[in-house]
Amino acid sequence: QLQLVESGGGLVQPGGSLRLSCAASGFTLDAFAIGWFRQAPGKEPEGVSCIGSSGSSANYADSVKGRFTISRDNAKNTMYLEIKSLKPEDTAAYYCAADIHCPSGLVGYNYWGQGTQVTVSS
Repeated sequence: QLQLVESGGGLVQPGGSLRLSCAASGFTLDAFAIGWFRQAPGKEPEGVSCIGSSGSSANYADSVKGRFTISRDNAKNTMYLEIKSLKPEDTAAYYCAADIHCPSGLVGYNYWGQGTQVTVSS
């Protein structure tokens, strides 16, 4: 059974940092494009980042460029999202996801996890 499980969310002050992790089971991440999207209450899901299975350059939403970094550790079958310089508008549930290719707009994957909450507040 294909499964993605996120961890690492929490309450952070503006300007702080977090590292989100996503452990995959039931499939090998290196065969898929992997990514992250987020959803704030009352808003549509927003694509954050995606990187193809070939390890090509990562794509990022304009709102997170320079602050977010996606990566994967194939040996651990785990992906990560490093988040720096957090802003209150980054507050959302963050979901890791996988698909054959990175989707248009970085959102709309076939597989995703249950999400981890990131709250940015002083």
